[in-house]
Amino acid sequence: MSDSESTSYTDVTIGDSSVRLLGTAHVSKSSVEAVTAAVSSREFDSVAIELCQNRHRSMIDPEKFEKTNLIEVLWQGRAKMIVAMLAMGAFQQRIAEQLGVEPGGEMRAAIVESQARDIPLELIDRDLGITVQRIYGSVPWWKRPHLFLGLLGSVLSTNKVEESEIEALKKTDMLQAAMEEFHESAGSIFEPLITERDLYMACKIKTLMSGRSNTILAVVGAGHVSGIARLLDSDADLSEHVIASLEERPKKSRLGKYVPWVIVLIICGGFGIGFSRSTELGVSLVVDWILINGGLSSLGVLIAGGHPITIASAFLAAPLTSLNPTIGAGMVVGIVEAWIRKPTIHDFRLVRKDAVSFKGWRKNKVARTMLVFVLGTLGSAVGTYVAGFRIFGQLVG
Repeated sequence: MSDSESTSYTDVTIGDSSVRLLGTAHVSKSSVEAVTAAVSSREFDSVAIELCQNRHRSMIDPEKFEKTNLIEVLWQGRAKMIVAMLAMGAFQQRIAEQLGVEPGGEMRAAIVESQARDIPLELIDRDLGITVQRIYGSVPWWKRPHLFLGLLGSVLSTNKVEESEIEALKKTDMLQAAMEEFHESAGSIFEPLITERDLYMACKIKTLMSGRSNTILAVVGAGHVSGIARLLDSDADLSEHVIASLEERPKKSRLGKYVPWVIVLIICGGFGIGFSRSTELGVSLVVDWILINGGLSSLGVLIAGGHPITIASAFLAAPLTSLNPTIGAGMVVGIVEAWIRKPTIHDFRLVRKDAVSFKGWRKNKVARTMLVFVLGTLGSAVGTYVAGFRIFGQLVG
């Protein structure tokens, strides 16, 4: 597909209203030109774009991110979303550096042109945080470590994006491409990432078209056009009720709730059996638990470039947090790192650029705090299983 072929459109009419679904490539200069021409034509009463409130805000007001309180982010459990956003940003930055094109330039063009011509702008994509949470929830609990490992691989990657991947980006979705880069089995994430967002955006467009005569220009990734058009042309339920259901944050499954506590019971039971046999054995089991769990979590923080106090906090916190599923080692070490090495506005401004390389993640205080969270969590998780098998081996040996 040539760059000039990377933009196409589909028109859909419902009653007295119509929408032009302008399918764009997020890495195509011609898409920016096509959006600019469509908006400036003044043929449309409103412009709808594939952005949520948060992504729109970060695009028009980048200083908003600079005021983020990392300790609050970690405490509220939003670190996974920030890490995923930084990994996606790193993927996009690598493309930008290769092509000299700003990913999402067509969305920025739609914002600028509609504002210049006083045309109402509508945001129709689902909140990125909800999408990330629903992706995480769609993956079975035993496969979730693969997401962390894939994410880590993405962070460590220095490879250029292959030519075939760049061509694919001209007919797919940027979020999908970024997710697939660090999650080799993309099948499980397709539903919340693509299918649900097709439905969500179709609902939003249908709401804009209902009850009035108007013409809408909807600027969406080329990979969404056919799905949205099919939904608008069908008898599918596109009501506010559907929007509300797609905005629900996933609830933990019963199995997912109980498994961590079962592991805790097994470990504590092992301690109990050990002490019932002899004090020496019991102490040995506890020491192994502390050294292995705390040691691997500390190693993760060390690799991330954490402060010596953060490394020490990982060693102390991991053995305890692993026996309390309500709080994770990553949260503790992340908060300690953010408190000791408070990020500056300069760090926030450079974080997207620095996140392209592992060296940049370790240098930038914002990215490093997130990396400390990821590797501290991963080290503690691995330590739990390694120490658990070690305890079991001593009891049956």
